[in-house]
Amino acid sequence: MRARDLGIVIGDHPTGAANAITDVPGVRVGHTTLDAAGPPAVHTGVTVVIPHDDIWTEPVFAGSHRLNGSGELTGLEWIRESGELTTPIGLTNTHSVGVVRDELVAAQVRARGEGLYWSLPVVGETYDGLLNDINGFHIRPEHIRSALADASTARPAEGNVGGGTGMICHGFKGGIGTSSRITETTLGRYTVGVLVQANHGRRERLRINGIGVGETIGPAAVPLPELPDRYEPGSGSIIVIVATDAPLLPHQCTRLAQRSALAVSRLGGTGEQYSGDLMLAFSTGNRGIPPYAWDEDAGTAYPEVPVRMVAPQLMTRLFDLTIEATEEAIVNAMVAATTTTGRNGVTAHALDHALLCQALSIPRLQETS
Repeated sequence: MRARDLGIVIGDHPTGAANAITDVPGVRVGHTTLDAAGPPAVHTGVTVVIPHDDIWTEPVFAGSHRLNGSGELTGLEWIRESGELTTPIGLTNTHSVGVVRDELVAAQVRARGEGLYWSLPVVGETYDGLLNDINGFHIRPEHIRSALADASTARPAEGNVGGGTGMICHGFKGGIGTSSRITETTLGRYTVGVLVQANHGRRERLRINGIGVGETIGPAAVPLPELPDRYEPGSGSIIVIVATDAPLLPHQCTRLAQRSALAVSRLGGTGEQYSGDLMLAFSTGNRGIPPYAWDEDAGTAYPEVPVRMVAPQLMTRLFDLTIEATEEAIVNAMVAATTTTGRNGVTAHALDHALLCQALSIPRLQETS
């Protein structure tokens, strides 16, 4: 079940065929999900986003943004310095960043063999310790290998899957969500796709299409998770991954990443004190950028590498596509998620579809729910 299955349409621009990040040609997504009632309760996993099949040897331009920094997205210093993304992107829980990073390094070694090269993988995290035995370190190297092996161009599963298995969003069960938007230009179609790992926000602030859904569906209708003492509401995180085939330079990718944060805000996220809200955007539109541009015949480095860039006047439209796709991806994460009970009996309830339709005044679905 997705937002559009309930009649919820966000924005004015058309979606791609699958309404997913995988509408961007070449992008693949894989999940490994660990879901066991326990004890211990294990609700966690790993998600990988692969920009294209040759990412180990052919970087793409990328840029990042920080709405609030109580979180981790490894590898960003090199992206800020060089503007290049050189690895797949991993998403997992806070205490499993290291094992995912290490296994992505190992995957590069397997792909390229031994050699004098280095790897700075990009791995993002959000905290699933309310629902998952996070200190049990249940993510192991084989789980990352499985996610990489299973990565597909099909529409990714959403909700309680992969890195989003144990996540909570705006007081409802959260997780993985995705969406896309397309636009036609005189040179052809550009696609913007977004994937989120949503574990952020407070219930009372949730707004969808400007309507105070969180105020309407209060704790009396759908109970909030019981938080530990001194656990501040809204203490979570969101990782937003934006992909596009529009030919962007690194600074233009950074601008897209920044705009995705506006979608978090439009839905009610404020970048709370203990929320790690991190965004990364990459472009596959400048393929052919080798890590070392070497002219074999001349035995020297190429002095130039040709690249393309979107005209500045088109950026506003790409901003709009990014914001719309990010909003819908977050809503999709909540709509797809299912109620989960985790550690110490803490329960994150799913966003009730009938109540959501009533809050948004969707009469047909109110009648059929």
